[in-house]
Amino acid sequence: MFYKFAAYGFLKNLRLFEPFILLFFVEAGLSYTEIGLLMAIKQISVYILEIPTGVYADAMGRRKSMLMSMGSYMISFIIFFLFSSFWLFALAMVLYAMGDAYRTGTHKAMILEYLKINNIAHKKVEYYGATRSYSQLGSAMNALLAGFIVFYTGNYRDIFIITILPYIFNFINLATYPKELDGEILKEIGKGRILRQFKNTLRDFKEMFKDKIALKAILNSSLFSASYEAVKDYLQVVLETFALSLPILLFLSGDKRTAVVIGIVYFFIYLMTSYASRNSYKIVNRVGNLGKAINTTLILGALIIILTGVFYHINWLVLSIILFLLIYVLHNIRRPMNVGYIADRIKSRVMASGLSVESQTKTFMGAALAFLMGFFADLFGIGAALVIIGFIVLTLAPTLFVKE
Repeated sequence: MFYKFAAYGFLKNLRLFEPFILLFFVEAGLSYTEIGLLMAIKQISVYILEIPTGVYADAMGRRKSMLMSMGSYMISFIIFFLFSSFWLFALAMVLYAMGDAYRTGTHKAMILEYLKINNIAHKKVEYYGATRSYSQLGSAMNALLAGFIVFYTGNYRDIFIITILPYIFNFINLATYPKELDGEILKEIGKGRILRQFKNTLRDFKEMFKDKIALKAILNSSLFSASYEAVKDYLQVVLETFALSLPILLFLSGDKRTAVVIGIVYFFIYLMTSYASRNSYKIVNRVGNLGKAINTTLILGALIIILTGVFYHINWLVLSIILFLLIYVLHNIRRPMNVGYIADRIKSRVMASGLSVESQTKTFMGAALAFLMGFFADLFGIGAALVIIGFIVLTLAPTLFVKE
């Protein structure tokens, strides 16, 4: 199963449009505020759909939930490819959010269920980090492929339709997952008992909110992940500015020079994040305290976002790019830590719902931060907006520190 889990992450991250999505919106004539609003629409849609889809996964089967996720993604890609209006982009974002909602939390729960069945749950940080590293390898390959496609076609739109191909392969891969990964609830479902299972799942879900330690862990994880989602795509603007300022490749058009730089930089970023994800457990072992490692990286992340904005504002583009790289790396160091910490506080039977709460909280925070990032970028510039987002995280972080 490790190879199927790894294949899922690899194929899922072949989102060829991702390294160019912000530039695609800018080229379509949207302002940063409108782009932030689109990101917020996606996040809010996930927020609305997250818990129902998590409950569905626990009560009706996680595999079906994952297949529905892949289908929603593919429909959204088609809309992005065919249309250009803000409102149709908003519809595509809602469908994309539906794909996220069916997926987030659910696949992690399937991995944790597999570890539990095979009596190796104590290795969850190491195992999940290893599977996540293949996701980052997929992102690295994605960057090169996307750069090549944009370089060859000279536009950003074609990458949406090409992205459908790896998602078809992933649909097939997920369809071959064994039934036991649907969880314990699947075994209890019989004729006339589905409604009761929904009620039982919701009951356990409500009980989880009484655990203040679990809630603080969820908020700690969500805060940095939300800030990461809000700021990460602005690296594309930094790279475009950097590419156009280089005294090389002058025989190429601006879009093609940007494609070369973005493809190469994102490739190396995701190679590094793959390594970081695989080795996050070593950092925990060195620190000797999972809670301390989570708290320290949260503060460090906020400081890096602030410095990234400062260096971009004063036009030190190389340092700004390096710090953006560190934001990506730190996110992938933290993710296996947070999943492992949260998993220790949630019942196995409602794991998909519990992890969906974490993802839902992240998307709610991310919607607010994404809109603020776009609004302040239009108002003060991208550098100042990054500094503001970093200070928000830095201010909230001490209130969300977790214990070992």
